[in-house]
Amino acid sequence: MTHETMKIVIPMAGWGTRMRPHTWSKPKPLVSVAGKTSLEHVMDMFKTLPDPDNAEFIFIVGPYLGEMQVPAFIKENYPNLKAHYVVQHEMKGQSHALWLAREYLKGPMIMCFSDTLMETDFSFLDKEEADGVAWVMPVEDPRRFGVAEVGSDGWVTRFIEKPQSMDNNLVVVGCYYFKDSDQLLKAIDDQMTRGVMLKNEYFMTDAISIMIDGGAKVRTQKISTWLDTGTIDATLDTNKLLLEKIGSKVGKFEGLNVEIVEPVAIHESARISNAKIGPFASIGANCVIENAQISESVVEPDCEIKDAALTRSLIGRQAKVKGRGDGHVMQLNIGDTSSVNL
Repeated sequence: MTHETMKIVIPMAGWGTRMRPHTWSKPKPLVSVAGKTSLEHVMDMFKTLPDPDNAEFIFIVGPYLGEMQVPAFIKENYPNLKAHYVVQHEMKGQSHALWLAREYLKGPMIMCFSDTLMETDFSFLDKEEADGVAWVMPVEDPRRFGVAEVGSDGWVTRFIEKPQSMDNNLVVVGCYYFKDSDQLLKAIDDQMTRGVMLKNEYFMTDAISIMIDGGAKVRTQKISTWLDTGTIDATLDTNKLLLEKIGSKVGKFEGLNVEIVEPVAIHESARISNAKIGPFASIGANCVIENAQISESVVEPDCEIKDAALTRSLIGRQAKVKGRGDGHVMQLNIGDTSSVNL
């Protein structure tokens, strides 16, 4: 049985200001976590689609960095992927991003934010009858998120951005399915015509609320694992949780006198000597590490770390760290191609 082509929209045009200095030189989804980029973790989720080979991806990228780096990254890592790229020059929100991609949208679609890493199985979409599905997860304090309000009949009645109350803790995690993208685009058209905005941005939740007002049936899909890579701290926590979950991934790297405290991710092209790696350390491709201790950290590809002890650190690509060799443990957050001599 052939399915209609599933359109998968991944908005990633934001500036990523909370991930500085890393996002000065690359888009946020290309920052590493647990052995690969955030974007690769997101792409892995779609392997569970009913017909993964019949999916078409639309990446909504930012001008300059995203426009330059994302197509090249996809071409190199997913050469057979059916992909389109749309540049969002003005950050006017999620609905605006989808509106820019409208020429590619027809039939069923999923929209998933690039920093939403969740555990779910999309295979049920084959038999889904609702007009829309919003993935949600109960959290202790929902006030900095958007929540779904569900009626007694089980259908979503509306979405509330940054609720004042703690009564409803079903937070929308940033992934949605729509049976007919045209129905969503009509709601976005209505939203933009009426100027339904929050802080000068058009939010998806408002567009879906307009769909619901027009009679659309939208339900929630609960998940229990939702990981965030939106800030430095969140990325390091996610690195830890992913390594805990997937276990160590250690290539046959070149090593001499190396103590490994699992779980860790170490690329096979790394060269490590006189070092203690882990727990919860991710070491990228072509890294050179000598006389060092690294724990709870992400070291991106092509780095050099010598005579240093690091914890809770995020080290950008091609960075060089030279410590004092006195075993003093430090926490560093340095961007790509930086050089730190302590």
